[in-house]
Amino acid sequence: MNTLTYKTISAKKESVEKNWWIVDADSRVLGRVASEVAKIIRGKHKPSFTPHIDCGDNVIVINAEKIRMTGDKMNSKEYISHSGYPGGQKRLSPKQVMAKKPERIFEYAVKGMLPKNRLGRQLFKNLHVYAGDQHPHEAQNPKVLELK
Repeated sequence: MNTLTYKTISAKKESVEKNWWIVDADSRVLGRVASEVAKIIRGKHKPSFTPHIDCGDNVIVINAEKIRMTGDKMNSKEYISHSGYPGGQKRLSPKQVMAKKPERIFEYAVKGMLPKNRLGRQLFKNLHVYAGDQHPHEAQNPKVLELK
């Protein structure tokens, strides 16, 4: 066995094969589902994972309005944003965010698990979250992703 002939193969942007997955978030715990989805979006489940390339898959999340949080996080957790002006800080609980835009909670969770750079912003575009069980991505023939 000649070990000098083995080469580490680094994935290229053109050679990456992207799949579409669909995840049903109905009555699942937010953090557990979000971490699995972030892993798929990043591409860490593939043997050809390359850290500096978008080699992950596209993920569709349905039923985001039926996601659950453990403990009292629905009331005690806070999402903080700032407009940049004095007194421009806003604090919202998940219950308030859920009332306005239920898919935003799942997006916040996954975005926090991706890299904080240009690659992370590019990877985040591979996530598609919908509050109900309908989605407009039937043409991509998504496969159902069974989570543990």
